[in-house]
Amino acid sequence: MNRKPLINLLRTFAERSAINTMSASYTYAQLVDEVERQLERLVDAGVAPGATVFLQGDYSFGGIALFLAMYQNGNIIAINTADNAQEIENKRGTANTSFFAETSGCTIEPVENHADVSVPLVTALREQRHAGLILFSSGTTGKPKAMLHDLDHLVDGYVGHRSRPLNMLLFLLFDHIGGINTLLHILSIGGSATLVDEKVPQRVAALIERFKVAVFPTSPTFLNLMLLGRVIGQYDLTSLRLITYGTEPMPEGLLQRLRELLPRVKLLQTFGTSETGIVSTTSMSSDSLFMKFCDSSTEHKVVNGELWLRSTRRILGYLNHPSDSFTDDGWFRTGDVVEESADGFLRIRGRSKEIINVGGEKVFPAEVESVLLKHPWVRDCRAYGQANAITGQFVAADVVLDAQCVQDTDAALREIRAFARGNMDSYKVPVRLNAVEAIPYSARFKKSLVSPNQQPSADT
Repeated sequence: MNRKPLINLLRTFAERSAINTMSASYTYAQLVDEVERQLERLVDAGVAPGATVFLQGDYSFGGIALFLAMYQNGNIIAINTADNAQEIENKRGTANTSFFAETSGCTIEPVENHADVSVPLVTALREQRHAGLILFSSGTTGKPKAMLHDLDHLVDGYVGHRSRPLNMLLFLLFDHIGGINTLLHILSIGGSATLVDEKVPQRVAALIERFKVAVFPTSPTFLNLMLLGRVIGQYDLTSLRLITYGTEPMPEGLLQRLRELLPRVKLLQTFGTSETGIVSTTSMSSDSLFMKFCDSSTEHKVVNGELWLRSTRRILGYLNHPSDSFTDDGWFRTGDVVEESADGFLRIRGRSKEIINVGGEKVFPAEVESVLLKHPWVRDCRAYGQANAITGQFVAADVVLDAQCVQDTDAALREIRAFARGNMDSYKVPVRLNAVEAIPYSARFKKSLVSPNQQPSADT
């Protein structure tokens, strides 16, 4: 398999800035040199083409070069950014890796396979002499789903693509399909990737200011954390031209706040799944949550309100799970419930598994959160369902109150609930509001599911 087109393309960008960190910047020439050095390390360590390597850690200059070297070497790369020891052990066992490497560049060493089992999907990929990519579903306990991509096929979809080089923030994780998409896109156009060493609002804003970042892919949760940290206005973010957001529904109230504070920035809803890759989209406008797919590699349809995708970038399959989310003719049931406009635009309403069922009426957490965030005293919130003997469930919500505006918490909660009652159907109004200091979120900056054992701090 010829993988020279990518490395040859990188060589043509020569002295352009390739990777920026807070402590150093590297050109494409330096990146290519590091890829070749890492390739020599792989050979010296006995990593043969077709070997499965577990790559541990998030983005770094050396880690990106090592990833590209493994691609050049025709390896199957299982990536993990979580540092939970049990999760690492689970994923290494699932991928049945032969080598372990770290993105820090300190380690490339053989490991004992957990089981000498031939996986047909992996065997077929090796027989084609193709490089592979294994991405995992989240799973700190038990076995996460392991999804196998043909990495040669993924990379080929970017090489040859031409666009104006831009400085982009590489915010999404290395083991996230959106992070891989961003990296490959940056490299294919000779753009500059700014790496985030500490994913806190102040650090991210400082990097945008220092390196004049133009494109910022992130999640609604992190954008709200930036508002909570009041970094917009403290830092010079005038270089920003585009913020893309995905991974979870965007509350309309949050979108409105962002538009007010960043009027010159285009806001674009993106969409993708680990199973089908990232889909190119266009938004109805920066003020709208409606988007349209504009990607020749992906078809879509809506079946009983659920979005289905069929993509040429789909996974080869799961290594440890039945492919029951795929139909026999290749459609992937995403589990996302959407609203479709007459002119073909779509709005993500939420995940089907997160729907709150109130006496047969369906409530999506995002629509409740959108209304709550429109109240000036609510800085952040999370809506969810709780069990009820009569209606099955009722709506509850945690809210982070603006301490500068609120003196009496109980009175504030009553006021917010009255505001909700005046702006949404009665069955959607939170029966229980809890004042909390912060909303929990995952390492991927998605709001975490509320624990069923969580106790409310106040009822209204």
